[in-house]
Amino acid sequence: MDLIASIAVVIFGVSYALIATEKVHRVAAALGGVAAMALLGLFREEGPLVNAESAFFNEHTGVDWSVIFLLFGMMIVVSVLRHTGLFEFIALWAARVSKGRPIRLMIVLAVVTAFFSPILDNVTVVLLVAPVTLSVCKRLGISPMPYLISLIFAANVGGISTLIGDPPNLIIASRADLTFTDFLVYSLPLFVIELVLLIGILAFVFRKQLRKKIDVEEALGDVDPIDAIPNMGLLVRCLVVLGIIMVVFALHEVVPLDPPIVSMLGAGLMVLVSRAKPHQFLAEVEWTTLAFFMSLFVLVGVLVEIGVLGLLGDFAAELMGDNELFGVTGLLLGSAGIGAVVDNIPYTTAMVPIVSEMVAATQHVGAESPLWWAFVFGADLGGNMTSVAAGANVVVIGIAAGAGHKISFWKFAKYGIPVTLITVAVAWVYIYVRFFVMV
Repeated sequence: MDLIASIAVVIFGVSYALIATEKVHRVAAALGGVAAMALLGLFREEGPLVNAESAFFNEHTGVDWSVIFLLFGMMIVVSVLRHTGLFEFIALWAARVSKGRPIRLMIVLAVVTAFFSPILDNVTVVLLVAPVTLSVCKRLGISPMPYLISLIFAANVGGISTLIGDPPNLIIASRADLTFTDFLVYSLPLFVIELVLLIGILAFVFRKQLRKKIDVEEALGDVDPIDAIPNMGLLVRCLVVLGIIMVVFALHEVVPLDPPIVSMLGAGLMVLVSRAKPHQFLAEVEWTTLAFFMSLFVLVGVLVEIGVLGLLGDFAAELMGDNELFGVTGLLLGSAGIGAVVDNIPYTTAMVPIVSEMVAATQHVGAESPLWWAFVFGADLGGNMTSVAAGANVVVIGIAAGAGHKISFWKFAKYGIPVTLITVAVAWVYIYVRFFVMV
């Protein structure tokens, strides 16, 4: 690495440290890092590190507008749905079903999140479930922190199961020629194992917060969940639109519409059927979350531009040599570790060509290669380690902060690190048994 590249790495490290320590707002830290990178790039003979082309139009180093517009569209959908009383209805229902047992409530919310993550992408799911979680916790007078963290973990675990469960899956699948069926055959079994394991882990790590039983009747009185719906006709119209969005998401391989387009069309249709005013649905869009995402994409994109991530990938490929199991282990752990520091979408984009070369050096290709699945599982499960490691994390923490419930970087990492280590270890055992024992 030359001097400019080394300084760029230092700038990224400082920005990340500011995000982690929360000395300044995370958006300010990320934007400050982008500004410093831009100024540093002025001294490069090859041209600036950050310019309009690299930041806004380059698919490898710029803002991933597909993710941004997917989020923006679904935020509008959620904003309109909130005014129908749907979230309050589900919250009251979940409170009744839990019968005052916090552990049961956590399991219900986590399972619902994990169940929908394979059908929708996990960011969309948490946008729908997080408001319900906040509502039910407010109703019962309990802290939403363990429940919000739990649904993040459940969403990221659920993301490994299908082609559309997590954005890195789509990136990897397009290069490795993996199909929706391949994910059902190779990823879905691990998802089931990890979900059962995750519920046990969550019950253990949050055992103190989930110990006290709640008197539901005292907390809710005689309130009927249906009373939360002020306009049944409006709710039905909005649910029809939501159903259409979910079906089109699920039929991604059949319907020739990309998820961001579906999201934006769904948002427009939702606004149309609800007759909502702009100030109603735009006021609740998480603008700071979108700004943070865009800044983070550019910040990590610089590391791709100067070849830092490429150097790490080349190093991993050289270490593997002819030992495929060693390569699987390094790729799984490396993807989880690096993916915990940088957002897994630009990381995956940068690493795909390198992993492709690693696969080409082995006897296995496509879905038969354990290297591709190690890459998928590492990139997805590593998203649970820190608060900035995956889109679902950033979205939920942003929603929580907006509701007055701040989840700090280290508070999340306290639970995220052990959860990631355990789930990644289980993924390694699964790959070893599936590809190296059952042959």
